[in-house]
Amino acid sequence: MTERYETFTSLIARISRNIRKIKNQEMADYDLRSVHISCLYYLHLQEGLCAAELCEKCDEDKATISRCLDYLEQKGFILCEQKSAKRYKSPILLTERGKKAGRKIAEKIDRVLESVSVALSEEERVQFYRALSLISEHLDRVARQGEIE
Repeated sequence: MTERYETFTSLIARISRNIRKIKNQEMADYDLRSVHISCLYYLHLQEGLCAAELCEKCDEDKATISRCLDYLEQKGFILCEQKSAKRYKSPILLTERGKKAGRKIAEKIDRVLESVSVALSEEERVQFYRALSLISEHLDRVARQGEIE
């Protein structure tokens, strides 16, 4: 049981570190961090998302996304046309700089996914994501309940 725990946690941590490292390496020219990459990627896929939607897609809290969007706006990657108190629900648009970065991010993600996919058949990939989703759902439930059933 201890070996299963160590293997699971170390592999998940390594995957997470490598994803962050790839994001940070690729975007060093833009002076962006991991969460910025995620926001630009999702805005590239579906421009006009609001901060609330980005929180869900990026799996980040409201404060983190708010700081991220402030940074991206200051650096000229995004525009938020509505400056009202309801900014959290306002559509966010990419500037030309943001569109260029979004394309570069999407291309890099495609290359990385293609590169790591060669190790798995389509059926293995589907089974892997299904198993990972189940593990995530069960861990969410344990975390909410504070104890294991």
